[in-house]
Amino acid sequence: MAADQQDFHAYDHIDLPPIRPVVTRIHRHRGTCPCCARGFQAPAPEGMAPGSPFGPGIVALILHLHITQAIGFERLVKLMDEVFGIILSEGAVANILARAEAPMIIAAETIAQEVRAAKVVASDETSARVKGKTWWQWVMHCSTAIYHVITDSRGAKVVTGFLQGATPEVWVADRYGAQNGHALERQLCLAHLLRDAQYAIDEGDTVFAPPFKALLLRAVAIGRRRETLKDSTLIQYRADLERRLTSLLQSTPATAAGRKLVKGVKKCRNDLFLFVVRRDVPYTNNGSERALRPSVIFRKVTGCFRSHWGARLYAAAVSVIATGRLRGKSALQAIQDVIAPDPKLKPA
Repeated sequence: MAADQQDFHAYDHIDLPPIRPVVTRIHRHRGTCPCCARGFQAPAPEGMAPGSPFGPGIVALILHLHITQAIGFERLVKLMDEVFGIILSEGAVANILARAEAPMIIAAETIAQEVRAAKVVASDETSARVKGKTWWQWVMHCSTAIYHVITDSRGAKVVTGFLQGATPEVWVADRYGAQNGHALERQLCLAHLLRDAQYAIDEGDTVFAPPFKALLLRAVAIGRRRETLKDSTLIQYRADLERRLTSLLQSTPATAAGRKLVKGVKKCRNDLFLFVVRRDVPYTNNGSERALRPSVIFRKVTGCFRSHWGARLYAAAVSVIATGRLRGKSALQAIQDVIAPDPKLKPA
């Protein structure tokens, strides 16, 4: 009897069935009306219009594999054939990606509008290769959206063009000049300053860099406790940090690295401790660096973009993917929501 038998072992066995594409053959008929003698023809099924035979599921998968996994066209063709049983050419892959450019750019522009409207915006940039030339990939992001753009300039005009007249309350960045002047206030990345202070220490400075590094570490420790401290306490902490910094800047290091650090800090001294009194402002720009890291890997694996539209598509796609991840979506789901949105979901 079953009641006499005890369950002594339970485990899962997981496998994949053979992966094969679903092919739907469409037959459209036409004829002539016997009453009015006018010709008629059956419309194409919704979502299966004549033209490219590849549906949105294949488009989303190819985008996902190319953008997030950095799989080049040649290897992508082999993968689609050997794993999914879909025979493509490199030209077909390029055409699929080119057709995805327009909806991705529209979705990315919605993301850009959300970043422009944010009170706190962080930004950074890294190099990119487009048609054999050095371009730049910029990221501008807030707590809810991440926007990328790839352009041939590293100048401040990229940011001003992105903002389109908007003025955030705070801009978070490093000390690069093109990142200055875009908001009412600026918060510098303390991680970059800690690195610069350590370099001056390594070069022999014992006058300014060591106490300056200790001051920054004290500020970071305060920042980590912001949620548990009162506003009045944070104001006092910032005032104390500013007084200590003023005193340190009176020193004259003996080494060139120390003097250079003092000179640089004097130029941005008002941009160091804003985060202490604003809990919505980070004290490092690590979020921007994390947002750019996948693109750096993509660049190293694939080499460069062979077309301008390829760079535009990539920037739009990583904007959609990164923003989707902030909202709990996988990369593939974020792409699918743009390529083939659920008709039951109303637009936001």
